[in-house]
Formats: sequence, C-alpha cells, structure tokens
Amino acid sequence: MRLKPLIWSALAALLLVITSCASLGQSANAQLSDTQLETKVLEIIRKNPQVIIDSVQSYQRSQAQQEEKLREQVLSQIRQEPKLLLRNSPVTGSSSQKIILAEFSDFECPFCARGHAVVKEFMAKNQKDVTLVFKHFPLAEIHQQAQPAAYASWAAMQQGKFWEYYDALFEQQNRLGEDFYLELANNFKLDIPKFNRDRQSAEAKAAVKKDFELGKSLGVRGTPSFVMNGVFFSGVPNVSDLEALLAQIKAGS
Repeated sequence: MRLKPLIWSALAALLLVITSCASLGQSANAQLSDTQLETKVLEIIRKNPQVIIDSVQSYQRSQAQQEEKLREQVLSQIRQEPKLLLRNSPVTGSSSQKIILAEFSDFECPFCARGHAVVKEFMAKNQKDVTLVFKHFPLAEIHQQAQPAAYASWAAMQQGKFWEYYDALFEQQNRLGEDFYLELANNFKLDIPKFNRDRQSAEAKAAVKKDFELGKSLGVRGTPSFVMNGVFFSGVPNVSDLEALLAQIKAGS
C-alpha cells in the first residue's frame, strides 16, 4: 500500500508549518530531535485525525489529476499520430500502419494468455487493416518470469523471430523458465551466443523499461491493456468488441 508515504508527506507539510511558526519564538539554533519529532507526529495524529485524512485525500486527488492530464496528453498525441506507438517495437499485420493496435502484456499473466488468443483470432481476420504492435509490461512484483521472458522475446526479435517466440511463450505459459527460453531459441534456429548476449544486455532492459513507462503514462495498471488509435481499454477483450471498435475507427467516429 502507498498510504504510509502519503501520510508522512501530509505530516511533513503540517510539521513544516508547526515548526516554522514555533521557531519565531525560539532561538535560531533550536532543532527538534528525532524523539521530539516522533512525539509531535504522534500528537498531531491523536489531535487531528481528520486533518491527516483530508491531507492524504487531497494529495491523492492532486496526483490522480496530474496522472489523468498526462494520460490525456499522450493519448491525444497517439490519436493524431498512431505511428508514435511503433518506435522500435515488434509489429505485424497491415503495412499501411493507419490503424494500430498496441498490446501491453506480461508473458506470465494468465489473463494475457487469454488476451493473446483473442488478439490472434482478431488479427487473422483483420491483418490487412490493422497493425499489431507489442509492448512489454512485465509485472515483476507478482510474476517471477515476466522480465526474463520479456528479455528473451526481445532477443528473439533481434534475429527476426519475435512473433514466433511470442506465440510460444503464451501458448506454453506453464513452461516459462530458463530451459524453455533456450529450447525455443534452438527450435527457431537462433544464434545462441548472440541470443544470450542480447537478452542479458542493457539494451534489452532499457527497451522493456521504456515500454513499461509508456504504459504507465497511458494509464496501464494491469494486463492485458490495449490502445487502438488512441482508444484505451483494459482486460481480456472479445473479438466482437475489437471488431466493433475497428468499425468505428474506420468510420471516423
């Protein structure tokens, strides 16, 4: 939970006011010891519980407003120029790149595996109209293999085998691990020394991190999440929902 840092931020602001006011009647050298500071914090909590709650809620609202403003700015840019989502990421489908579906996903997430099946069916029907771009969003806190799988897929991309690797990771998700990554690399006839260098490289980590940061700026909080020409949605979609959105985009609505 992020509540504790928020409370301490609010308390710090309150203490700044209290100690600044008190210092007017004290010597310029007077300092609060750690024990005194802790005592004052506890005293403030006991005497002003609602003030603390209000401060935290105000801070949360301010943060949410800032995040929403940034999100709208980024989505607005993507609506104007969908190709901004491509940038060195693996792409498949339409070469026209006029309608772009960005998939933010985690190779260990079971919902992402379900989402992958839906996206694959959708793209099989609409690959002449839609360009699919994959964006890494590994939830490393809860999925131990999310980042290693992301780095391995990035390394496969360096040898032109991302989409084959991507399908295999999702379709055999229960096998994620070092042995499986190497098995796939051999199956796809990759240069193994290069594959190992690439997946362990600073470039791989930077690329995955860049995707993750982009996802956060767009409001991605869980996986899978998607953006189609600036329209954001999260969770496992239905093929019919994707096709309805595609029809709206084609119609210019």
